[in-house]
Amino acid sequence: MDMSLVLAMGAMLLVIGAFAGVLAGLLGVGGGIILVPAFFYAFQVLGFDSPQLMQMCLGTSLATIIVTSVRSVLAHNKKGAVDWEILRGWAPGIATGAVIGFFIASSLRSTALQMIFGILAIIVGLYMAFGKSHWRIGEAMPTGIARVILSPILGFLSVLMGIGGGSFGVPTMSLYNVPIHRAVATAAGFGVIIAVPSVLGFLTVDMAKSPPYSTGAVNLIAFGLVIAMTLITAPWGAALAHRMDPKPLKRVFGFFLILVALNMLRKALGW
Repeated sequence: MDMSLVLAMGAMLLVIGAFAGVLAGLLGVGGGIILVPAFFYAFQVLGFDSPQLMQMCLGTSLATIIVTSVRSVLAHNKKGAVDWEILRGWAPGIATGAVIGFFIASSLRSTALQMIFGILAIIVGLYMAFGKSHWRIGEAMPTGIARVILSPILGFLSVLMGIGGGSFGVPTMSLYNVPIHRAVATAAGFGVIIAVPSVLGFLTVDMAKSPPYSTGAVNLIAFGLVIAMTLITAPWGAALAHRMDPKPLKRVFGFFLILVALNMLRKALGW
């Protein structure tokens, strides 16, 4: 095995993990929305481009989300911020959607997954850039048939993007009148429910070409280094958030995310 390649990969992943941790702490966005495109470009530069590259990025990102989401849920629960009633009610549908998302993702080529990620990331970026905290479509989280429809969609789309519960869960709960701190705390629980079943699936994917120290579609070096760096840098981002107004930064990140998504679409289309 080429140790210079492993060292170069390690250096790139340390930077990616540090960046993801700061942004997650500062803006309250899940690391996956940053990690998936970062992994994609890093692995491509290192020579691991293949028709299955996006599966590796999704699987590895979701593996990190298991750890970060569990830590987040435990921390939020100490403050009594997790709405366990919402979590219990939505968990079966979200898990079902996540499993379906894995089977779809594992059967698609990298270019198709790039296009899906690009389109969904543009939607998330537009919401971050232009969404208003007072927007509402209901006074309480839906139950019955509405929940049966919405909860699997949330899990399904999150797996196709390799992200946890924040990017779709927080806006959904906010739109249904859940206070933002409660929505963020509960969405961390969504992240665990999304990531665990999908990662179990991604660990079994037969990859034709993968970076060193990979099991299925999960790269263990990326997983370990990113977790280590986010543990260090996420508190820095959270401390920064208390010293400055994160709203304009969220808007800027929304535009940045749109540019990243457009670039991924461009590559997927071969332009």
